[in-house]
Amino acid sequence: MAPEPPLLSMSGITKSFPGVRALDGVDLDVQAGEVHCLLGQNGAGKSTLIKVLAGAHQPDTGTIRWRGDEVTLRSPIAAMRLGIATIYQELDLVEHLSVAENVHLGHEPTAAGFVVRGKQAKASTGLLLKRLGHPEIDPARLVGELSAAQQQIVSMARALSHDVRLIVMDEPSAALDPDEVDNLFRIVGDLTAEGVAVVYISHRLEEIRRIGDRVTVLKDGRAVAVGLPAKSTPTREVVSLMTGRNVEYVFPERPVAAPDGPAVLEVQGLARDGEFAALDLSVQPGEIVGLAGLVGSGRSEILETIYGARKPTAGQVVVDGKALKPGSVRAAVRAGIGLAPEERKAQALLMLESVTRNVSVSSMSRFSRGGWIDRGAELGAARAATRELSLRPDNPAVPIRTLSGGNQQKAVLARWLLRGCRVLLLDEPTRGVDVGARAELYAVVRRLADEGLAVLLVSSEVPEVLGLADRVLVLREGRVVHTAPARELDEHRVLDLVMEGSPAT
Repeated sequence: MAPEPPLLSMSGITKSFPGVRALDGVDLDVQAGEVHCLLGQNGAGKSTLIKVLAGAHQPDTGTIRWRGDEVTLRSPIAAMRLGIATIYQELDLVEHLSVAENVHLGHEPTAAGFVVRGKQAKASTGLLLKRLGHPEIDPARLVGELSAAQQQIVSMARALSHDVRLIVMDEPSAALDPDEVDNLFRIVGDLTAEGVAVVYISHRLEEIRRIGDRVTVLKDGRAVAVGLPAKSTPTREVVSLMTGRNVEYVFPERPVAAPDGPAVLEVQGLARDGEFAALDLSVQPGEIVGLAGLVGSGRSEILETIYGARKPTAGQVVVDGKALKPGSVRAAVRAGIGLAPEERKAQALLMLESVTRNVSVSSMSRFSRGGWIDRGAELGAARAATRELSLRPDNPAVPIRTLSGGNQQKAVLARWLLRGCRVLLLDEPTRGVDVGARAELYAVVRRLADEGLAVLLVSSEVPEVLGLADRVLVLREGRVVHTAPARELDEHRVLDLVMEGSPAT
């Protein structure tokens, strides 16, 4: 008896854009019921490959076989009709529509040839949400009112509303806390048990070991390894394949001497009803303070309130001994506070503008003369700031959208360096950044602190907080439950604290 062909087989896939060969003869095969992990640094070709699979891009050459038969995926609709669904990292949900409307968008339930709305759509959506372990999400609620984690579940429900045989998940755990990740893995396990295949993309190598069956690694548009066993291939080998060099998971050394001198940032009794309780913290020049906690613990809300994007219901923010006007971004920026937000593309970057304009946007008064902008001075200042952070490519005139995630993050940091900020707030600084670029960002943040910046850091990845911070505040349900030097904590201790809520110390 002939062996069963792979569910999906992509052979010799090439794809070029003006000046760029994004895919150069890539092979990928996926078996029914397996989790096939797709790895590679930003720019390696992962996004282009999954867009070819989703029917959003047409390959220049190569063949795609589905259940042994050659197919042409001319559009996302054609891919979906075959049973291929893609959940992108940047969720493509419509915020002003309800959960049920989003789930059934484009294939609304029908009866007797007429579209059925209301109860039937809500009922079928409710069943999908229950299957995904989230019956508490109201099908009638607007998607824009949901958290990032809940929106991820809605996107998965939309995929399951079709008769899918293969689901592509692009960084699905990026916005999820540990409990949500566990639920995600349960869902994936249930799907694969039913014979559904999953192509799973993540920068978190520990997730690959936990959930993956096989791994394909892309580098510079080529598949440098196809179908490696996910659980037994050494991490060092995977990283070496991704980067072309050995990368150690080490953080910059902390200074031997503790920071000395008065705090540049003081938070005194700061609170927002329903988000976080009265908070006291301070950060000295040269110190990195980390906030560790689950999604929903108030971490990002604290940073946004310090930055003035949210108005506190109590307390104050003090910089260099002077209290700031509550809820005023202008006052925070003038005092020397800079924020690198979690959603840098939506909240920080001007995606249609150049690197130069993204770096200079908070310092435009420096380059304005009688209503005109001195373009030469702006370009020169941006080039100096980006070179200090080793941003690549070394050309601030290029569009910011063409940069990798790590270099986009460097551009945000360069903005605040140019502004001369004293306090740097970092919210998920390495989200969507590959392993090689992470090490560079860690080194940059440590160097900035060593040069006198006060840094307040939020990250969902506990090892990142412990490895980069000097001191850690552990949050649970909007309250600080523990404070300690980072060297006195480990990942298990922090997770115990955020889950159990030990008394504050």
